[in-house]
Amino acid sequence: MRGALGGPRVLLRRLREVMAEPVSAQDRLDKVVVLIAANMVAEVCSVYVLRVDGTLELYATEGLKREAVHQTVLRTHEGLVGLVASEANPINLSDAQAHPAFSYRPETGEEIYHSFLGVPILRAGNTLGVLVVQNRARRTYTEEEEEALQTTAMVLAEMIASGELSSLARPGAEPAARHAMQVSGTSLADGIALGHVVLHEPRVVITNVIADDVQRELKRLDAAIATLRADLDRLVEHRDLADGGEHRDVLETYRMFSYDQGWLHRIREAVGTGLTAEAGVERVQSDTRARMLRASDPYLRERLHDLDDLANRLMRVLMGQDHAPRRDQMPENAIVVARSMGPAALLDYDRKRLRGLVLEEGGPTSHVSIVARALGIPTVGEIENATGLVEAGDAIIVDGSTGDVHMRPPSDIEAAYGERVKLRARRQAQYRALRDRPCVTKDGCAVALMINAGLTIDLPHIEETGAAGVGLFRTELQFMVADALPRTNEQYSLYRAVLDAAGKKPVTFRTLDIGGDKVLPYMRNIDEENPALGWRAIRLGLDRPGLLRSQVRALLRAAGGRELRLMFPMVAVVEEFDKAKELVELELTHLRRHGHMLPERVHVGTMLEVPSLLFQLDELLERVDFLSVGSNDLMQFLYAADRGNTRVSDRFDPLSTPVLRALKDVIDKAKKHNKPVALCGELASQPIGALALAILGFRQMSLSPSAVGPVKAMLLELDCRKGEKEILPLLEQPIGSVSIRHKLESFAAAEGLQL
Repeated sequence: MRGALGGPRVLLRRLREVMAEPVSAQDRLDKVVVLIAANMVAEVCSVYVLRVDGTLELYATEGLKREAVHQTVLRTHEGLVGLVASEANPINLSDAQAHPAFSYRPETGEEIYHSFLGVPILRAGNTLGVLVVQNRARRTYTEEEEEALQTTAMVLAEMIASGELSSLARPGAEPAARHAMQVSGTSLADGIALGHVVLHEPRVVITNVIADDVQRELKRLDAAIATLRADLDRLVEHRDLADGGEHRDVLETYRMFSYDQGWLHRIREAVGTGLTAEAGVERVQSDTRARMLRASDPYLRERLHDLDDLANRLMRVLMGQDHAPRRDQMPENAIVVARSMGPAALLDYDRKRLRGLVLEEGGPTSHVSIVARALGIPTVGEIENATGLVEAGDAIIVDGSTGDVHMRPPSDIEAAYGERVKLRARRQAQYRALRDRPCVTKDGCAVALMINAGLTIDLPHIEETGAAGVGLFRTELQFMVADALPRTNEQYSLYRAVLDAAGKKPVTFRTLDIGGDKVLPYMRNIDEENPALGWRAIRLGLDRPGLLRSQVRALLRAAGGRELRLMFPMVAVVEEFDKAKELVELELTHLRRHGHMLPERVHVGTMLEVPSLLFQLDELLERVDFLSVGSNDLMQFLYAADRGNTRVSDRFDPLSTPVLRALKDVIDKAKKHNKPVALCGELASQPIGALALAILGFRQMSLSPSAVGPVKAMLLELDCRKGEKEILPLLEQPIGSVSIRHKLESFAAAEGLQL
């Protein structure tokens, strides 16, 4: 192989022949190492396979002692082989024994060999093993030899990933590729789902790795790159993106990378060793993914992500495949696995077949998470390299209650989860039996449980849960899933449908809460250092009154002849509420002048989610018709802890004395002014949170539809006055242990309340 361009190509052709022979897995592997050693003029060629226990086992060798096969086992940080595996980078040494990481294993007989070249066996960025060649003479292997060995390792990766070597393994020491795996992430939507993987962006399956004509493959590659660049130019210059925005920035980045000579040179080098054009792209992509998984710099990780996405686009061009995943081939129990996803993409899937969702990115407050909860789809996010750990069709379990994902689960895990699903189904049946019972505590306190909603798909939940109405209708979701700004008539149709579905039950509409992290694809994005504290919600609405007025007009028209409940988000000072209410009055005047039927009554309120309002409650309550506490934002602003940042989001307990004191003050002031106050947010959707709220005096709560049953069951068994006597005095005591969660849990246990 040294200096001979034909070397790697001849080797690849012979490897293809060996792969096609009807022999055992061990015989095939033994032939492979003999072929590689002969072609590389190496005295040793060895294959180490990564096992499920995280160790590396010698599976085949030419040159080392045969008795060491399946006996020599290294930890992933042990020796030079372990170093190659842990860092996913080649190691090329003229005197291996002088390296500090060298580990002497007498059973192998390798002490007489000095030069060492080891390359990781990679697939989708995951290390499956290590391929090594060695020689007695002290020499440094050439770049061409290193490149060729990496190309050969790609063929071995397909062999390992196929599961063919599993028959050679002892129980508990199977190859790590394709093995059962449990990973933990962040719970985004409750529930348990068992099914099979559907990749949101299906991985391109390469059926032909080895080229017959390298020059023809290089021409195919150049043609595909030209097509890719033309496609990106067309997308970037599309008139819908002409004014900039996040989508344009992403495409501009792709376009820039498509001209990156270093990236293209590596692909051409890989093809030059004898791979097909698409296999060359995949080899470079796998190296990129391996670097991405080990990169700590967020900027570098994002750039590597972009290169990964661009490689997918290029492979699709080469394979003649559409970019969009096919929805018509979904299994009956589909679990979608994606790097990231927008809410509109999730709604494209057949709801009857979609069982669960796994994301590499996305936190509890991301747009897709909100829609997933509305649909009742168990969802787990922040699973690193999720799309690289599974193949389409793999069995998978999503546990949205714990944040665990089981990939290719063993039968006992599958059976245990099957039982949990049956238990949940029985509980859901018990909750459904409570649907028509009034939500009144044991001591006679009536609590109105309403649902959070935002799309027409949410409307059946009103009837299904027996909810008292919709306590929070997030109007921005209609804007987020649309390709263009919804017109006033489109908004009117949605709001009318919501009021019709609710019947006589109240619906509280929140005006647009966009901006910050809620970026609309068709609106120009403004970069802000702290978007949650920036130009969003009512601030944007008052600065762009045309947008807010058109929405208010649609709401007033839709509620003609009925009562309308309207509230403004992110109000920080009383003056903002006054200005927003003036816009409502202007629209009422406009509709009256043009002969439209007006609502019987308009109730105008505000969200309480900015802490500054806690110190303006008397002035605010004199003006509003009602208040609604937005617990999600209020918590993060009270503690200055970004709820989307996993390092701090769970650092402070919402059931802490400072938070509960603030909420108690809101209740007391609302009673003084005789104004109703509700709470919407995650706190109300947890039985223990709802328990605390009921004890504080909240008699209206808005929660996710799936939480209505468990919360109602708990409240029906609660003695509110007893809870007040035990819990409220704790808020008056000097703060020792800040959280009173354990006190609430003890009270619930003593009272037999199911949390």
